[in-house]
Amino acid sequence: MSPQKRIHLIISGRVQGVGFRNAVYLKARKLDLKGWVRNLADGRVEIVAEGQEENIQPFISWVARGPKAAVVEKVETRPERYQKVIYEKFYKKSGFF
Repeated sequence: MSPQKRIHLIISGRVQGVGFRNAVYLKARKLDLKGWVRNLADGRVEIVAEGQEENIQPFISWVARGPKAAVVEKVETRPERYQKVIYEKFYKKSGFF
């Protein structure tokens, strides 16, 4: 089992209204990641994800492409200190923050 890792991502581009948040949610669940995804009021999407290091990099690579309807222009990646199960699963937060 690989070490646990936590990342914080901010995604810019055409990433709202195109199923991006739901696709992130499904991909994170498939990779057994925990955390959340939410839309930001400025049109970007924010993600916090925790899980095995071997699953984090494929997740970041996938987010950089996004689902077919999305156009990802920029992914800001900030590693964070692993918090050890703050989240019991991956969540889609609704509304704008």
